Amino acid sequence: MQTITITTDADGIAILTIDVPDQSMNVIGPDFIADLDAAITRIASDEAIKGAVIASGKDSGFMAGMDLKYFGAMLATSDGSRPQPSAIFNEVFVLNQLFRRLETCGKPIACAIEGTCVGGGFELALACHRRIVGDSPKTQLGLPEILIGLFPGGGGSQRLPRLMGVQAALMYMLQGKLFRPAEAAMLKAVDQVVPQGTALETAREWVKANPSAATQPWDAKGFKFPGGAGAFNPAFVQTMVGALPMTLKQTQRNMNAPVALLSAVYEGAILPFDRAIRVESKYFAKVAADPQAGNMIRSLFVNKQAAERGARRPKAEPKAPTMKLAMLGAGMMGAGIATVAAQAGMDVILFDRDIAYAQKGKAHVESVLSKRLGKGMTPEKLATTLARVTPTASYADLAGADFVIEAVFEDVAIKAEVTKQVEAVLGPDVIFGSNTSTLPITKLAGAWSKPENFIGVHFFSPVEKMPLVEIILGKQSGPAAIAKALDFVAQIKKTPIVVNDSRGFYTSRCFGTYVQEGAELVAEGINPALVENAGKQLGMPVGPLAVSDEVSIELGYKVMTAAKKELGDAYIAQRSDDVMTLMVDLDRLGRKNGKGWYDYPDTAKKALWPGIADHFPRADDQPDVDAVKERLLYRQLVECARCFEEGVLETPEDGDIGAIFGWGFAPYTGGPFSHMDTVGIAHVVAVLDRLRATHGDRFAATEQLRAMAATGGTFYRPAPSRAAA
Repeated sequence: MQTITITTDADGIAILTIDVPDQSMNVIGPDFIADLDAAITRIASDEAIKGAVIASGKDSGFMAGMDLKYFGAMLATSDGSRPQPSAIFNEVFVLNQLFRRLETCGKPIACAIEGTCVGGGFELALACHRRIVGDSPKTQLGLPEILIGLFPGGGGSQRLPRLMGVQAALMYMLQGKLFRPAEAAMLKAVDQVVPQGTALETAREWVKANPSAATQPWDAKGFKFPGGAGAFNPAFVQTMVGALPMTLKQTQRNMNAPVALLSAVYEGAILPFDRAIRVESKYFAKVAADPQAGNMIRSLFVNKQAAERGARRPKAEPKAPTMKLAMLGAGMMGAGIATVAAQAGMDVILFDRDIAYAQKGKAHVESVLSKRLGKGMTPEKLATTLARVTPTASYADLAGADFVIEAVFEDVAIKAEVTKQVEAVLGPDVIFGSNTSTLPITKLAGAWSKPENFIGVHFFSPVEKMPLVEIILGKQSGPAAIAKALDFVAQIKKTPIVVNDSRGFYTSRCFGTYVQEGAELVAEGINPALVENAGKQLGMPVGPLAVSDEVSIELGYKVMTAAKKELGDAYIAQRSDDVMTLMVDLDRLGRKNGKGWYDYPDTAKKALWPGIADHFPRADDQPDVDAVKERLLYRQLVECARCFEEGVLETPEDGDIGAIFGWGFAPYTGGPFSHMDTVGIAHVVAVLDRLRATHGDRFAATEQLRAMAATGGTFYRPAPSRAAA
């Protein structure tokens, strides 16, 4: 066997130790499936074996889910089309049958879980007769498949509701929420929590003491779901009746997997277990056959992990971890960066022009970390982390820093002055990173005497929560700077993308089009409520007007005026410019001053400002919601395509990751480039041509898109199946 080692002790208990070679974490692939199949046959047929314990041979944890490369191969065909659901069913039902064989082999099977146990790994645990977990604050268990466009397909959607009740199980599976050990035990998802490192021996003792405990609860005569189930059970019916509309509202009807999960749970709950797992695999195959799942897996898991592991890092550069960070600027952004850096174990010199501002920045660090007390943060850990942050107003205190991040006011002259002052202390050989959302890095690098050591490091607010960091290469940024920046991002456990210099770079530039198109629609007299609802139905986190308020209308205005000044006659004016100017003149700056597109009363929920109609009279003819969604979507798509054509983006992977994790672009699409491939480039160009004819050149398709449409080209290879939407 390649993935499982079997040893049998003097009591006749077989210990199955999983250790998938060449993997940092155990995953389910064809070799593991074959080995587990053989192991089950041996356990069932060997009279000397009285029972078994399944454990992991890796320090990283018990087991994750399916090897997604293996899963991707299931979805591939020789001609590039997607396989039929029936073919996928035959592949995925193998795992369901295997786990079913395990739990009906006639001998007690215990699972000894130390560390992470998620996805297919947790489904394997659920198929065991006893689940014993070593207690550790790092241990997580559960079924998070919904987060990558799938749902549990190895029996998890059937076993978990039978253990903890339908309502509770759905709450976890529909959110992809994970359990901590004590929580899992309380909800009956696991049987016992023991001190870390003792799960294997405890599991062995249980098997020895329970030689006849070889029947799962759902196979016992008279079994009933906790809380009840069945088409005539009032509580079950009420749960399912409420779950569907809540799910549709939460997903805006864009996601396939949650609805399929609800169907599998509902139908499975009123069927015998062996029929129930066939139903689960049927719905799983239907979801997997749609391009949505493949796109989400590629962007949200495979490409995201590749980026985090250094896919864009210069391979020849030695590792360059940051030990002491000079953080320039102690505002919300600088203090946020200081927080995540200190948490990662770095010493942070938090600089601002006035010591009071610097101390306020450290107070922000303490405030953020204090909210985590009891949630993995202890008073001792809090004190240690805070001790790493030193506020200062003296450049001299930056001495010894091996990386600099600047997050001062968005003004070229101010940034240049700070940059020069820092170089006078540290010298030009230290890597300097500028956190800016719009100012060209190449221009800012002119203030550092070695521009090859200058790079853009664009964070998103709030830094503590937002997962993306956009690394921007100036024209002279060198490999050492790229490596240093990417190593820093890895240290703080965030996801990087790497883009080339441009005004607004990639994320700010493309995100801005969503806000601008919302303003254009309002200026045309389109109902603001329609605009906002269309944005949310498209799959964006919030509508374009609401997000404009959140980031500040005034900020957008300042970016626009700076671009006008910088570009001169080359600047292309938009109607949205006039809208922003009017809003600023009216002192409606957004949430920060309590009035923007929305009013923010102290004692009530925010509401759209009634005065919008006074300044932008409502048009008599209102479009339908699909037309508004189309404009909001395609305005973003074409700008992403322009970034790719201009070389701001070098890979579609960076484009999709940056869009989803940077500005919340509809995750169910897999990102703008995945979406354009899926609906077909020719379809994208046709829609853009129609929108351009009606709404102007901002919708003009790029020459690259036209060439791809003519040749059947795609951003990714091989091309996914075409299904225009």
